[in-house]
Amino acid sequence: MKRGKGEAIDFNPKILYCKNMHGKTFVFFGIVGSGKGTQVKLLQEFLKGHDGRECVYAGTGEGFRAILESGSYAGQLLQEKMHQGHLIDDFFANAIVADILSSKISPEKHLIVDGYPRTVAQSEVFEEMMKFYKHKDIKIIFIELSKEEAKKRNLLRGRHDDTEEGLEKRFEEYDKNVIPAMNYFKGKPGYTIYQVNGAQKMEDVHKDILRVIKLA
Repeated sequence: MKRGKGEAIDFNPKILYCKNMHGKTFVFFGIVGSGKGTQVKLLQEFLKGHDGRECVYAGTGEGFRAILESGSYAGQLLQEKMHQGHLIDDFFANAIVADILSSKISPEKHLIVDGYPRTVAQSEVFEEMMKFYKHKDIKIIFIELSKEEAKKRNLLRGRHDDTEEGLEKRFEEYDKNVIPAMNYFKGKPGYTIYQVNGAQKMEDVHKDILRVIKLA
């Protein structure tokens, strides 16, 4: 778009910063009951007020819910897997995240990834996605919480699927698949894992996250 003669150019530092700087990328990991979902929302709100840039949320939960509610055969199969406490097949998770990124991401936008990757195979695909979209500084936020505290929190919620047996199964899958998925990025150029104590009050966890990612 051409500017008219004598038209002023806006050299506002905040605008120039937004145009020239690549959006930040955050990936959340945490055991069920760690408060990960709450911390994702708090970081989204903070980023919006921090620089006003749009934040793309890439969470597999919403994609899975849409499939479950569709009444399709795929939805029925997913329901069976979830009731048994199994992780969803890699291709489903990869497809959901890839679809979100292809339709919503652009260089200046922040990206928050939640609930993915959850297996080493998914981590490998995610790494390729980040290369493709030229994201070079990925901050992994690991909200650490003991299984004992996680179990207590989940049982207090009183949800029908939060039984001791069901939780043990989810904890087992977490240790077997999710932790290795996170550890896949240890020592990789462009990836940093930040460990945060999830046993604190919600506000303190949020403050710690901002501190370690240097936004406080």
